[in-house]
Amino acid sequence: MAVLDLLGRRWALRILWELRAGAATFRELRARCDGVSPTVLNTRLRELRAAGIVALDPGAGFATTADGAALLAALAPVQTWADAWGKRTARASRRRSARAP
Repeated sequence: MAVLDLLGRRWALRILWELRAGAATFRELRARCDGVSPTVLNTRLRELRAAGIVALDPGAGFATTADGAALLAALAPVQTWADAWGKRTARASRRRSARAP
């Protein structure tokens, strides 16, 4: 599936996730996605725009399109799962640390 290939590329989901709160400039996205190179960020934004998931408003920056917003809504259950998983693993780690001599 083309969308899975796109979203599976490094930084693509993170960039999309960072746009969930609204438009952001290139500089803002680079700061939010700590560690992404300008070249990779530019490439991913170009790919997400070509797919119709992200749009560029010259006055506001990059933002999700209606399709991008729908994709984020579809990913919301993944975030719910990740939050629960993170809590479980944190509890398990604390239990292991408490048992360690």
